[in-house]
Parts: sequence; C-alpha cells; structure tokens
Amino acid sequence: MKKIFFFILTFASLNLFGQVARPTSKDGRLWHDSQDEFINAHGAGILKHQGVYYLFGEVKKGRTWLVPDQGWEDYRVPAGGISCYSSKDLRLWRNEGIVLKPTTGIKGSDLDTGMVIERPKVIYNEKIKKFVMWMHIDRNDYSFSQLGIAVSSRPAGPYRYLKSVKPNGFTGRDMTLFKDDDGKAYVVFASELNATMHVCLLNDDYLSPSSSYSRILVNKTREAPAMLKHQGNYYLLTSACTGWSPNALMYATASDPLGPWQEQGNPCIGEDSATTFDSQGTFVLPVEGKNDEFIFMADRWNKTDLEKSNYLWLPLRVSGGKLIIATE
Repeated sequence: MKKIFFFILTFASLNLFGQVARPTSKDGRLWHDSQDEFINAHGAGILKHQGVYYLFGEVKKGRTWLVPDQGWEDYRVPAGGISCYSSKDLRLWRNEGIVLKPTTGIKGSDLDTGMVIERPKVIYNEKIKKFVMWMHIDRNDYSFSQLGIAVSSRPAGPYRYLKSVKPNGFTGRDMTLFKDDDGKAYVVFASELNATMHVCLLNDDYLSPSSSYSRILVNKTREAPAMLKHQGNYYLLTSACTGWSPNALMYATASDPLGPWQEQGNPCIGEDSATTFDSQGTFVLPVEGKNDEFIFMADRWNKTDLEKSNYLWLPLRVSGGKLIIATE
C-alpha cells in the first residue's frame, strides 16, 4: 500500500486527483468511473480535444488462458475491443462505451475476439477532420504483427476500422502515436521480433505510413513506447521485453523524431525503480500549465488474471534535460 498511497498524495498535490483514486471503493480497487465501475482501459492513451480528455484502452475481460508452446508466458483474454472514457478534469471519468467493437464469426477479421487488439492511441487530423486511431493487431502467438487503423468523426466514436498495415514492409507490435507541434505525426513501434524500434512519419491524413522512417534502438529488444517533447527535444520511454513481468524503464533522447537517438538510462528513482514501480509504461500526458511536468501512465499487469490488472500514474519531471520519475 505504500507506493499506491504515495501515488494518491502526489496527484492530489497537482490538483489532478479526486475520485480517480478511491482505495475504499466497494471492491478494493483504485480507479472507478462515474458509475462506480472499474475503469477497463489498458495499454491506454489520452487525447485532449476542446477541453475534454478522452482515454482509450484495451478491454481486458474474461478468463485468462496461456497460449501453449510459445516459450514465454503468453497469457491472453478474448479481445474485447477498445474502450473510451471522457473527463474534463482527470478526476471524474464517464464511460463512453466500447468505441471499436470486436467481431465474432467473421473469417479473417482483424478484430475477432480470438485476435490481439492492443495499445490504442488517437490523434486528431485537421486536414480530414477525423479522429484517427492506431493500434497493434496480432494473433495470439504474435505471428501477424501488424498495425491497425480506424477513424471517427467524433472523439468518443464509434470508430470505423479501415485496415492493418506493415509500415514499409516491417512488422509492428507495441506502438504509440506522437503528434508534433507542426502537425506532423509519427507512429513508433516495436518491430523485427521486438529487436528494433521504428519511428515512421505518417502521411498528411495520418491514415497510412510514409516512406520516411528510422530504425532506432537497434538490437536493444524494447517495447511499450511512449514519447514526449520538451523545449525542442524528444524523449522516448521504452520497456524491456519480459512478457507480463515488470522491468526497468529506459529512455532515449533526440533533436528530431527520426533521430539519431541517444540512450540515457532509467528515469525512475526510489524503491522498486528497477521494475518501474511494478508497472509497464503506456503513455505520457503533459500537465496543462506546467511546462516541465508530465503524467507517466502505466499498467500493473496481473498476468494470470488480466481482467484484474490495475494502473499506476506518476509525476514525470524534466530537469536539466533529464527525465525523473520518483515516488519520493
């Protein structure tokens, strides 16, 4: 309880938390929506549009099972689609429902409940006036490894699935989207059996990858990317590949999204920093009005019962060009 208690106090000091963290709620879990239901949005990302925050994540629901003969703890639940929650203050969240629904009985569907639908991220495209969602689409044994694309005319959906792609012929797994100040957008994803991270500039409509890309963190075996920008510099946080078990967060820096990128080390400080405080990162959200402060969003996976996985949000600070995530 020590780390979770500090997590609550920290965000109260930033005036960001209220009903988000309620350790005395009826089932003993921390994060509930306005209807007192546990928020089910894993591998999440946040879009802010016209003063409203929209949280998108994977629905983890149903019996957890182990995919046989994988050589790692490949635990899965049926793909539940993508959920959305909205908030005006990051305190009280309204459940907007499943905005990208899974399918059943459609042969070859990327969204079948027997597939993997992970790490959704949404950005707005002013040119086509659409909200564009990218996500990782895969089979349970990770033999498909592509990136899916969906669109909507409303931030809270519903989203219409378009297709899955291999950007420039490369496989894609864990991913994130990053929209720069100049309107250019990038998809960042683990590729080449997770050995190498790719950064790919999207075309102007954000609906397809361009031919401009970079292979970065080559042969470093990283996943779970999250990107932020601060004073003209770019920061990329990634996790090692240890299945559902937590490991040390690492970050790299660059003056351009396409690199070159320079590895910097673990930004976490304090007890359990070697396991990212028992979590895996998923997104970094700027704190409005605080130029040097961000929110590091992460999942606390319960690998044998994924429906009971929890969350961790911590302050991320940039000081002297270095990232700091601390619980003390």
